[in-house]
Amino acid sequence: MILSREGLGELIAANRIAAGTDVDLARVPLGVAVPAGTAKLDVTSVEAFKQAMLAAKIVAVPESTSGIWLQTDLFPRLGIAEKIAVQATPRGSDATKLVAARRADLAVMPISEILHATGVDFTGSLPREIQFVQVFSAAVVSGAQEIENAKRLIEFFSSARAAEAIRKSGMEPIATSA
Repeated sequence: MILSREGLGELIAANRIAAGTDVDLARVPLGVAVPAGTAKLDVTSVEAFKQAMLAAKIVAVPESTSGIWLQTDLFPRLGIAEKIAVQATPRGSDATKLVAARRADLAVMPISEILHATGVDFTGSLPREIQFVQVFSAAVVSGAQEIENAKRLIEFFSSARAAEAIRKSGMEPIATSA
């Protein structure tokens, strides 16, 4: 399976992952999506990002780790939590669909979920000072029937041969085996 390191950590603690099979694959920063064809927002500084959030009527975020962090940490820290309307969606694809349909002005979410979504444009990454980078990892589920094949697949995903595909998806490769 492939999921966030946070989610994987919970499964490891619950003994649902085969020991020693977890590998970090990629880092994914947060970015901002706007409706396709609209002017790109300036999100290059903390103040510019804050102003973009305040100018939006509705900000879409996924209900995943990143969306939770935005709502419980970043927006309150910036002093805008009570000043913006946030629409949390079950999946990132739901957030981009809201933006594409113009039912939300923008979405803040992992860049990998923005780049290939239809009807939205990637406007930029969050500034380094307020960036949240998630790590995505792979592991073999305990009791899997094809453990060796699963390990080979994970080895491929963490290889230099897979690095370009990972980059094209909006992520930065972590592990690169031969």
